[in-house]
Amino acid sequence: MANQPPRRRFAEVIGNAVVMLLLVIVALLFLRLTRGAWWIANPPSSRWWIAGGTLTFYLLFCLRMLRRPAKRMQASNSVGAATAAATGEAAVDPSSIAVVYASQTGFAYELAQQTTASLNEAGQLAHLAGIEQIDRERLVRGGRLLFVASTTGEGDPPDHAYGFLEEVMGQAADLQALEYAVLALGDRTYTQFCAFGRQVDQWLRRHKARPLFDIVEVDNGDPAALQTWQTKVAETFETVAATPWQPPKLDDWQLVARQELNPGSLGGGVYHLKLQQTGHEAGPVAWQAGDIAEVEPRNSRASVERWLEAAGCDGETTIEVGHESTTFAERLARCELPDLDGVEGRNPQTLADGLKPLKPREYSIASLPSDGNLELVLRRVVRTDGTLGICSGWLCDHLELQQSVRLRLRSNPSFHPQSVDRPMILIGNGTGIAGLRGHLKQRVAAGHSENWLLFGERSADRDFFFRDELSSWQQQGLLKRLDLAFSRDGEQRTYVQDRLSESADELKAWVARDAAIYVCGSLDGMAPAVDAVIRKTLGNTLVDQMLADGRYRRDVY
Repeated sequence: MANQPPRRRFAEVIGNAVVMLLLVIVALLFLRLTRGAWWIANPPSSRWWIAGGTLTFYLLFCLRMLRRPAKRMQASNSVGAATAAATGEAAVDPSSIAVVYASQTGFAYELAQQTTASLNEAGQLAHLAGIEQIDRERLVRGGRLLFVASTTGEGDPPDHAYGFLEEVMGQAADLQALEYAVLALGDRTYTQFCAFGRQVDQWLRRHKARPLFDIVEVDNGDPAALQTWQTKVAETFETVAATPWQPPKLDDWQLVARQELNPGSLGGGVYHLKLQQTGHEAGPVAWQAGDIAEVEPRNSRASVERWLEAAGCDGETTIEVGHESTTFAERLARCELPDLDGVEGRNPQTLADGLKPLKPREYSIASLPSDGNLELVLRRVVRTDGTLGICSGWLCDHLELQQSVRLRLRSNPSFHPQSVDRPMILIGNGTGIAGLRGHLKQRVAAGHSENWLLFGERSADRDFFFRDELSSWQQQGLLKRLDLAFSRDGEQRTYVQDRLSESADELKAWVARDAAIYVCGSLDGMAPAVDAVIRKTLGNTLVDQMLADGRYRRDVY
């Protein structure tokens, strides 16, 4: 029932009072007719008391009834507020601080969660929202929005932000009532550093939105830049600056199996690792298809020993790192090895204080918790000078069986499974099979058979990863279609995008049946080529809508 406005309630009270006044006037007019004895026998005095009590009770009852509408109004307002909160209406309340994330791999989502939590803990009303939930009307209405925006590829927005980019940022808007700030995430090794975050900031400024403070740009998760964001948010909203954010603690996992999947391949070694969790007091760690493992890399023992010998330092010297003691050699294993220039004459503690920890490497998870292992698939990187990549070299060559690996699991909502059962088209190349395998395993376990996998590598005899497993699913009817592209096996090189183009009619038919498309693998070459085929086949309008709806998802690197 709709709430009555105050003016209407006031009119009702006045109306009731006028009626009562008219009744009193009528009673007075009849009073002149009651002169003298108005009844054969006047009532005894006791009856007068009864009549007076009855009249008093009636008047009190009327007053109570007049007060009830106000109480009903208050109750109705309370119910309305509760209903608004339950239905999500509070999420668009301009008085609430909206923390809006645009995330491709889950990092921006994680930082947005931390920002929201810190504001709420400080007594501010804040809520989390994906950028696809923000429309033009929401921005025009104003309020305070904090954007946490990552950039993927060469300046591209995260997949779920394409709708915002085209439908919201593609038109003019009067944003004078909006206050905002932007945390832009990027990597300076790419030409278009923080491009999407900068694009959001520039568009908001151009349409008269008021920045709460200047854009904060973060290079590859730089802790100092993240601390700047945290401090500026605390100052702006007058909250006490919390302890600097720290990523979730790294857990210890043990390498229990390692197998090279393609010995003798022209493309370099690809390894399948199985890890088991050790010493986690809170119980088993859960993850789902699409999530990411952040592995802490280590320099090999040989490279650390070579550096120590060249620097003339004793690796067994005890040093302090924070509140813990360790050896100088152990600290070097976890950090970037410094240039030898200027090292001579400096003691190990001074050198250790200036070391930069190695940044975690991200790998798609190729298994489910029900498998009993955390499984990774990675390529052993060999540089042009013959040296190995730090993390892949350590995991593939130097890490021994039963030795400990430190890593943490990160949720990656932008590549999670669909919330409803629909057909799935999975497209990938090389080690991209890892993320796709996780999804296939989850769908097979749930009995979903409408699965189509397109996979590409170099040669079928060396690089057909998980051949037996895929063939078994196909024979059981759990993998409805399997298209393979091995680029070195024919006279003309054929890639996964070529197989997709050849199956354009089938692609249209699957999408018409509400299929979702998942792409995992190389950002250079494969991902843009596959995207071009999808757009040519389905049209930009449909593809952009699928991106906005989460039916087209990518985990590319």
